[in-house]
Amino acid sequence: MPINKEASLILYSLEKALVGAGIISAKSDARCLLGLALGRDLPVLPHESIVPISMVSQDRLAAFTKRRIAGEPISRIRGWREFWSLRFAVTPATLDPRPDSETVIESAIKWVLDRSARNEALRCLDLGTGSGCLLLSLLSELPKATGIGVDLCPNAVATAKVNAANLGLGHRTNFFKHSFTDNLGYFGDFDIILANPPYIPTKDIADLAIDVRGFEPRLALDGGHDGMNCWHGLLPRLAGSLKAEGVAFVEIGKGQEAAVVSYADHENLRLIDSYCDLAGVKRCLQFGIKM
Repeated sequence: MPINKEASLILYSLEKALVGAGIISAKSDARCLLGLALGRDLPVLPHESIVPISMVSQDRLAAFTKRRIAGEPISRIRGWREFWSLRFAVTPATLDPRPDSETVIESAIKWVLDRSARNEALRCLDLGTGSGCLLLSLLSELPKATGIGVDLCPNAVATAKVNAANLGLGHRTNFFKHSFTDNLGYFGDFDIILANPPYIPTKDIADLAIDVRGFEPRLALDGGHDGMNCWHGLLPRLAGSLKAEGVAFVEIGKGQEAAVVSYADHENLRLIDSYCDLAGVKRCLQFGIKM
């Protein structure tokens, strides 16, 4: 297939500018940015035939490129991120869903399938729901399950509601402004609890990549001086909200397993299993109530 000179030249120029800014995903980012500038979701490939780019699209492309060079991730420029093969709107109030967090969903689904419970009316709770990506991804696999998501940030709650509606899951979900360190008793008890709390030590945030430290909500990152603050408030709520045979799946930071398990042991929680992400890092812990 012949190469369209305009598309290939624009992409070459974009990629060169992004490489110069130290962006390692320059090639794929250039294709996405050109697609966005042309008003489409899909990236533009070098061999594609495109109409001459208008001044409006040129201005849009220049603005998008400036934002990307400043470190803003593609997902925030376009306003959505794919997670668990689903599309989630992201806003300044929500974390940008990342593949590591899919480990939580994989682990929860494995537990459900091992018990042949996929078609049961399971009750699910997502603590610190953000975009709702964990809860909604899980519900997309469990046709009779229902879920509640809580978040301290009202704008995050609003985003989660939009995502639920867009995915056709609004009738099976409820989202509330509520801290996961506060009493959860009036929500009832749950078969499955999910959580991806803020667990990054305060001192480490300045060393994170610019697309994280500059664009993710601090509230969803900062775990206090040692990254453990959230666990002191979260683990007691897990113990108080699980059904006797229920399970919780929590995302942890690298190297936090021993400390989190130790805290959980004091809260009447037992470690059932742990799961690694694609990089081989322990990323998800599975807890149940001590019997």
